[in-house]
Amino acid sequence: MTDRSHDRLQDPPLSARLTENAVAMADALRRNPTMLFGLVVLTVMALLAFGAPYFGLPEPMRQSPIDRLQDPSAAHWFGTDMYGRDLLSRVLHGGQISLVVGLSVAAMATSVGLVIGLVAGFNRRVDAIVMRFMDALMSIPSILLAIALVALWGSSVQNVIIALTIPEVPRVVRLVRSVVLMLRDQTFVQAAIACGTSTTRILFRHIMPNTIPPLIVQATYICAQAVIFEAYLSFVGAGTPPEIPSWGNIMAEGRMFFFQNFGIIMYPGIFLAITVFAINTFGDGLRDSLDPRMKRRI
Repeated sequence: MTDRSHDRLQDPPLSARLTENAVAMADALRRNPTMLFGLVVLTVMALLAFGAPYFGLPEPMRQSPIDRLQDPSAAHWFGTDMYGRDLLSRVLHGGQISLVVGLSVAAMATSVGLVIGLVAGFNRRVDAIVMRFMDALMSIPSILLAIALVALWGSSVQNVIIALTIPEVPRVVRLVRSVVLMLRDQTFVQAAIACGTSTTRILFRHIMPNTIPPLIVQATYICAQAVIFEAYLSFVGAGTPPEIPSWGNIMAEGRMFFFQNFGIIMYPGIFLAITVFAINTFGDGLRDSLDPRMKRRI
């Protein structure tokens, strides 16, 4: 019997694995109210942001100078900004940019870092070269590197995502590499090498599944940091273009009018804080659920 046919006999059906994972996630949420709270808050924020076009709100860029700097009212729940634009509409639409940037950066950084970390941790020659390059990237503050890259490439959502992804990749690489270094000398890996299993199959079949739990937790923190850094970049004028509403842009434009309508800065700041808090809370709960030592305490 070949190795491939043996794997087919041993692997459970996909539906059974999905059902088992769903049951495990439901049990983790039941046992860990912290993770459930973070997930619920994050879901509500996502529904508000991506459901904004369907709430019957004014267009976020529609100006009405006669209504400028109004206080909250029945017509404008959060008031208006210096151009008479509805603040509630702008804050909710701004959440789309922050969430898209955060999720995109987390997905791209973990995917690229996973592949590089697997190869670097398993191959000592590659490791000596790659990790020096990663150390050099980590020596540059993330926000400064992102500002420099956006200034070089131009201001757009895509460039912001790439500029925030690059500084996060070395952190993922170091995490994955540390797991690979612990596993590459284990008996099951050496047995796979002795059986003539290809390096690619060893990495993605035997080693990669062990890196997923810590990688998922790391992805939540990358997502939260990317949301904050996107607001930083937009606030200093190096992020998304001014015509695209984002929480950083809203606060940057309204800082000169804070005393006329403090909500221009307060409302996007509150939404930003709640979103980052929810992501970090979910990540903390996920870490506790995936850590075997913490599982026994929950």
